[in-house]
Amino acid sequence: MLRESGIEVEPAELLLAEGRTSTDTVRQVFMRHLGREISDEDCRRLYRRKAELFTAMPPVTLMPGAQKLVKAVRDAGLTTVLVTGSGQGSLLDRLEEDFPGAFPQSRRVTAYNVSRGKPAPEPYLKGMEIASVLPQQSIAFDNAPLGVRSACDAGALTIGVVTGPIPSQSLSDAGADIVFTSMPECADTIAEALNLAI
Repeated sequence: MLRESGIEVEPAELLLAEGRTSTDTVRQVFMRHLGREISDEDCRRLYRRKAELFTAMPPVTLMPGAQKLVKAVRDAGLTTVLVTGSGQGSLLDRLEEDFPGAFPQSRRVTAYNVSRGKPAPEPYLKGMEIASVLPQQSIAFDNAPLGVRSACDAGALTIGVVTGPIPSQSLSDAGADIVFTSMPECADTIAEALNLAI
């Protein structure tokens, strides 16, 4: 979508924007690469185009360890809330299939539910409100520096998980209390810790 707009972006730049709402990301990319702001109408048009391209892609496989982590958290009796910068319908629609019962509509914070997305603390604060917990009663799992910053600033115990090329040091630098080098490592460790705590 950006290439169609005459903008070439390195994948790392977009990975480091992960967690930010798509409209915020598009606005920042246009300012950085073209030195200009983009109208709300153009931003919506580009987001629709991105959604078309995303929906046309083949389905992605589920991240190894993700289901085990969610199951361990739910088996421990903890409330699960999805906090994402995404508003991608095709992605959100898969949640019930991939994680049955874990993230019903009433327990989701998406790009459409916040006025300030990650790295602002608002998304995680809304998640805590949905779960009816205080910040010190919350554990946040995030795989991007902006999400880690958001969770930390909201007051949650923040666990960073490396799920791609973003190095673990970036998650530590963003404030993660604990960093795992993979989702399977995180899932195994958390499952064991929650079993011991029960």
